Amino acid sequence: MAAVTHLQGVEISAAQFFEIWNHYDSDGNGYLDGKELLNFIQELQQARKKAGLELTPEMKAFVDQYGKNTDGKIGIVELAQILPTEENFLLFFRCQQLKSSEDFMQTWRKYDTDHSGFIETEELKSFLKDLLQKANKQIDDSKLTEYTEIMLKMFDSNNDGKLELTEMASLLPVQENFLLQFKSVKMCGKEFNKAFKLYDQDGNGYIDENELDALLKDLCEKNKKDLDINNLETYKKNIMALSDEGKLYRTELALILSAEQD
Repeated sequence: MAAVTHLQGVEISAAQFFEIWNHYDSDGNGYLDGKELLNFIQELQQARKKAGLELTPEMKAFVDQYGKNTDGKIGIVELAQILPTEENFLLFFRCQQLKSSEDFMQTWRKYDTDHSGFIETEELKSFLKDLLQKANKQIDDSKLTEYTEIMLKMFDSNNDGKLELTEMASLLPVQENFLLQFKSVKMCGKEFNKAFKLYDQDGNGYIDENELDALLKDLCEKNKKDLDINNLETYKKNIMALSDEGKLYRTELALILSAEQD
């Protein structure tokens, strides 16, 4: 199978990396976990051995951490850290701008220039180009277009040709992706509008930090299995990174809490 063969390579191209991910993420949920992860580890070891290649130190550490852990879970970012992927493409998974959820939210605001709630092809292309320039890397436009198309294929789970906040958040390490915790507490449109009106206590059309604090406390109380009230300040800081000078409008909060954004 092509994806398994790619694991034998000294350097993996962006297109091959996408094939590998697509092959092992068999349920398409955006993560390798359980049998998917153990299968990947087993076939990685076999492929390297067949090619006469030792596991790299990064691969060895990865195998030690996840090889016998049936509860393990990794995202695209973690996979990119261990596979010998072409350098320029790899930068997208190692960029300093996306090390934390708060940084990610601020980056999202910058590139969702039309506040549509989506990053579309040209916006994504600008984002990737800026990341490369900050790393002092220059690539031609055809290569940049190729990377943009691959990133869209990789993260666009509903195939609508654009990236939603939760889709692009796959660029974050699993442990940093707080949006995963909010996935199961999202509301239908009617319920979300009712909640926004309730917590916008002064009726000025936006939620401020204190109003968000009250909303999150109630959400944590109602969803103890998914949300940890001890992380309240982190949730608040990350969500407020989407605000416009402390004003969190309906459209931005909907990205986190409305299921109809998906």
